Amino acid sequence: MEKLYESMYQLIVETSTKLPKDVRRAILKAKQRENAGTRAAMSLATITENIKMADENVSPICQDTGLPTFKIKVPVGINQIQIKETIKKAIAQATKDGKLRPNSVDSLTGENSGDNLGEGLPVVKFEQWEKDYMDVRLILKGGGCENKNIQYSLPCELEGLGRAGRDLDGIRKCILHAVYQAQGQGCSAGFIGVGIGGDRSSGYDLAKEQLFREVDDVNPNEELRQLEEYIMENANKLGIGTMGFGGETTLLGCKVGAMHRIPASFFVSVAYNCWAFRRLGVHIDPNTGEIIKWLYQDGEDVDFQENAAQEEHLASTDSERRVITLQAPITEEQIRELKVGDVVRINGIIYTGRDAIHKYLMDHDAPVDLNGQIIYHCGPVMLKDENGNWEVKAAGPTTSIREEPYQGDIMKKFGIRAVMGKGGMGQKTLQALKEHGGVYLNAIGGAAQYYADCIEAVEGVDLLEFGIPEAMWHLRVKDFTAVVTMDSHGNSLHEDIEKSSLEKLSQFKEPVFS
Repeated sequence: MEKLYESMYQLIVETSTKLPKDVRRAILKAKQRENAGTRAAMSLATITENIKMADENVSPICQDTGLPTFKIKVPVGINQIQIKETIKKAIAQATKDGKLRPNSVDSLTGENSGDNLGEGLPVVKFEQWEKDYMDVRLILKGGGCENKNIQYSLPCELEGLGRAGRDLDGIRKCILHAVYQAQGQGCSAGFIGVGIGGDRSSGYDLAKEQLFREVDDVNPNEELRQLEEYIMENANKLGIGTMGFGGETTLLGCKVGAMHRIPASFFVSVAYNCWAFRRLGVHIDPNTGEIIKWLYQDGEDVDFQENAAQEEHLASTDSERRVITLQAPITEEQIRELKVGDVVRINGIIYTGRDAIHKYLMDHDAPVDLNGQIIYHCGPVMLKDENGNWEVKAAGPTTSIREEPYQGDIMKKFGIRAVMGKGGMGQKTLQALKEHGGVYLNAIGGAAQYYADCIEAVEGVDLLEFGIPEAMWHLRVKDFTAVVTMDSHGNSLHEDIEKSSLEKLSQFKEPVFS
């Protein structure tokens, strides 16, 4: 069991910190397709830099290390109870070591367990087989992309596409709509797994199971192979692009599986995954507990160091953007001068605030003076060093739309001038930005190492009783880069991209598969 523990711990750490080869190849292809100087090119340059930094630091690629889900095949007679207990021990240690963010929250009390353990967590699914080794696979799927999962019940009416019937063409429409509705909120460009049939729960299980396939494998079912190829070709014509900024690549992979169903139900379930596609696997000797083979490591490797010159070119070409330095506190006059498309580099103190903080601020005073300040939608990975001081291990943005019910009111109440996250916000926040004089800044989703490197010090923390991800951290930053995507003049890049992608979606209304 001790050797098995070491193997499981190694699998967890590698999955959190190092993207598999097939995912790296897909990201490199996307970067090569983009035009220099665009927001998408800048985003992809940041993403590849973040991948390199995660490799070097052996730290989480994205601060949201998700809900660990294990899929395990074992020989007949293997003690599954012992394996699960060993996994729990490894999960707790990886969390303590800062390789996983503490993400297990009691659904009734809101209390964070602090070790990623709890009722139903981690998810471990066993299957017996007649081979003499264990096949263990792990996926770390964050909340931003998990929230963009979607399930359709056919027949149905779809925005931009009309009626989707109970046939292959109806399935095609559902998948395209699933990509459209995700926009940039799931950290596009992304990967999708699709499950056709089953019931509501088994359909989602089948969809997530597709994410364990290789990015460049070939579906053995000819109809599904054609469907996957069609989706990959045409979803990238929607123009949503990396981070929802527009661009040539919206989807990096599509895998489809099918199962039987009952006559009354026809579900199409889609599991969306962000570009930070953290999925690895190993074969383990059940007698010794040792790893005998790593999975998802076949084919050509991608050394992003070799592309450093190109990335520097992509990141520094400012053909469609201004670069402006902001020092908090920020005045309304400074905010009114910003416009959609501007790049800002932030220096000074920013304050993190997610779901618990926003709910708290609606009914309480702020623990610090937020007038003229920046709220960062971020749940970082934090550890104390040998001197007892907090150290940031990962600090990328979380999906902002969850704060839509609160954001405008909180900005006005406390005089906040900028909010920063990913994926954009809605009409209520946009109206508040216009009335109050504020902006929304879109940081690059998943770039947790890149942004952690911009943080010079942790100056303090409030409301730590909410748990590490939900506390209000006071972070001193330097050259913290983001893009203005919603300004104080009523403009929203997210709204523009959503409208244009809906128009493009409509071109796929007519039947393709008979």
